[in-house]
Amino acid sequence: MNTEAFTGKAQAYVKARPGYPDEAMEYIYSLAPMGAVFADIGAGTGKFTELLARYGNKIFAVEPNTDMREQLSITLSSFSNVKVVDGTAEATTLSQNSVDVITCAQAIGWFNLDAFRVECNRIGKNGIIVVSTYNDTPGDNFIPSDNRLTSKRATELFFKKPIIKEFPNPILYTREKWIQNKTSVSDSPKSSDIGYNAYVAEMNKIFDRDNKDGILRIDLVTYVYSERIG
Repeated sequence: MNTEAFTGKAQAYVKARPGYPDEAMEYIYSLAPMGAVFADIGAGTGKFTELLARYGNKIFAVEPNTDMREQLSITLSSFSNVKVVDGTAEATTLSQNSVDVITCAQAIGWFNLDAFRVECNRIGKNGIIVVSTYNDTPGDNFIPSDNRLTSKRATELFFKKPIIKEFPNPILYTREKWIQNKTSVSDSPKSSDIGYNAYVAEMNKIFDRDNKDGILRIDLVTYVYSERIG
């Protein structure tokens, strides 16, 4: 897992990355046993963790990147039920048999899947539930420039017999939020990079082409995969 891929992108990420619909969150919470302890792996800036934290369960929010983890702590500062943890998917630092549900939102593509499975079995209680959720545009064949797996492909590879649910998640972007969203992507150039201005110009062209009355609508779908492993 490249823990530095999002260094310098936390502010753009928290401002403009898509969240997750209430219906998806309610479904994920319904999978958990009463009083379940959650581990949210690759928690990033807390876009997903914050929504999960509102249910009141104890959560370990595991994030390896320093910049993202600092923003994660800010996002979750009002939730006493969440502990922010410096760890990776393959080495969470959590205690053995300490959690009931493991979640990863838009993150599993960064994991070593075999090592993650071993870690899930180590930190999970008997009958551990693993959930992977991600936002995607149906029909999109995006391939990351760094050759890592997408969340979609990694999820498909990790689970053996998952239950799969889909939830509509349309997102409306102003020009500013569209640019913030696109510059928060791990393989997009940073403002100090030579190709940054050209990249932003290209993103502006897309906005100019597809917006309607100054708003660009992207019809995302939130996918939720879940399975008991072990």
